[in-house]
Amino acid sequence: MNAALLQQKLYAAYAAAAQRIGATATLYRPTSSLNPIVTGNIVNTLPASFNAEDMRYQKAETYGKALWYCLADGSKLRVGDYLVQQGQTYFIASMAALLPILAVKCNRLVRIGRMPVASSPGYTGYSGVVQSAETDVLGTSSGQGLFVSGWPASILLGGRSEADPGLPSSVKEGGVTILLPASAPVVISESDTMQDDLGRDYIIAAAELTELGWRIEATEEHA
Repeated sequence: MNAALLQQKLYAAYAAAAQRIGATATLYRPTSSLNPIVTGNIVNTLPASFNAEDMRYQKAETYGKALWYCLADGSKLRVGDYLVQQGQTYFIASMAALLPILAVKCNRLVRIGRMPVASSPGYTGYSGVVQSAETDVLGTSSGQGLFVSGWPASILLGGRSEADPGLPSSVKEGGVTILLPASAPVVISESDTMQDDLGRDYIIAAAELTELGWRIEATEEHA
């Protein structure tokens, strides 16, 4: 049996299992940097089941874990697709040959903004962040730079954090790790700004495009 035929049989087995134990999910395929979860991006609906990286379904969801296995007809999926099922949103991170379909569970919506390139001499000029001067890179904002719509992403505590300034009533700015799909049609850069749908602001410290999508380290900014 060749690898292609074995992969086809594996996805057929996933589809059969999802039909028995899963629920209907809506499949969205992003087409631009705007909100991907819109009617115009719906590709299909299909049965799907998600487990906490345990095909025996004996593990429950735990804190600080974004990765899940997806049981669904892989022939209908692509890396970077979103699946929405019963109020939960996932994106497909990996579909490696003969291995489980890896998905990331999303818990927030995010938008990314970018300040204009400085025209002053040197690598960059000094300037304060002015929300209304930002350009939307991913998602959309209002004229005042406030969150309007964004991309489903995973935001979990971790990554870099700022040192405690040691001032009365000061709060250390905590670090977070953000995961976005490879279908995000942008190059995310250090010093880009990010907002989530809870109104929290972040500054991106590092971003890398991996085989599983974007992995971003950011620091939450406090007023």
